[in-house]
Amino acid sequence: MENSQVGVFLAYATGRGRALVDRRLYLPEQSWCSDPGRRQAAGIPDEVRFATKPSLAWEMIAAALDAGVEAPWVTGDEAYGQDPQLRAALEARGTGYVMAVACSTRVLINSGRTAVRADTVAGRLPAAAWQRHSAGNGAKGPRYHDWAWVHIGSGNHRHLLIRRNRTTGELAFYLCWSPIPVTLAELVRVAGVRWSVEECFQAAKGQVGLDHYQVRNWTSWHRHITLAMLALAFLTAVAASTAPKRSTRPHRPARDSEAISLTVPEIRHLFTVLLSPPTATAARLLQWSIWRRRHQATARHSHYRRRSADEPAG
Repeated sequence: MENSQVGVFLAYATGRGRALVDRRLYLPEQSWCSDPGRRQAAGIPDEVRFATKPSLAWEMIAAALDAGVEAPWVTGDEAYGQDPQLRAALEARGTGYVMAVACSTRVLINSGRTAVRADTVAGRLPAAAWQRHSAGNGAKGPRYHDWAWVHIGSGNHRHLLIRRNRTTGELAFYLCWSPIPVTLAELVRVAGVRWSVEECFQAAKGQVGLDHYQVRNWTSWHRHITLAMLALAFLTAVAASTAPKRSTRPHRPARDSEAISLTVPEIRHLFTVLLSPPTATAARLLQWSIWRRRHQATARHSHYRRRSADEPAG
């Protein structure tokens, strides 16, 4: 049986790690919110009313900001980028955003005098408008794409960001706003952070059982999801605490004899083995961990070197 609940999640990402930090259960308006019998059977509190996914997202973002979470940027997919109220709420709080939108989104160009579809804007750009940037490192090295940005609207810090796949030519579009001037490279970096959400889901499902449940009750769902998020946050914090301190020296690729830093899956594996009836000494387990991470470092170095060689210098 598949779980049919739909959750809206907030992830927090930094250079040291990322984890899910809040959640809301989405209730469809007609099939759930307007059905007293289903609400009572599922234990849904009386005060809970219908809210769109972007509204639920803003509830979590506002709660995080009010709690003192430092988040100069927010990013999300089209379901949230298309919502003008969410974008307006972020601007009112002075929080920058890079939000994915559909190709049919109309943007204002010529100092806000002309409304044009985003894909039409992209089609009019000259070749010189496109720049190669990496949106961050993936499993096999830097994720290079062609990027362009166009000033839109009448404000100073509002842009349409366009990503073009260097192989297929496929385009993706983002509406961007920032309270201060920023560079194209910074907007590209934030756009790349959006993939952290998918990485969080992959880790939460694979390492802490986020989707391993069969509950059908409001309270039970929140208990399970919260415990899974807490476990992921714990593993992420442990991984961050064991990572070597960043050096101010230029980045040097890892040698084949070196091991990558402890990851969330590796830490979870070590905890699982150490808390189970031991079949090997702790020293032996750590030796295996170092061996695995050295081989992972070798594979990563090979992927990065191949990716860099495939990318033209221009």
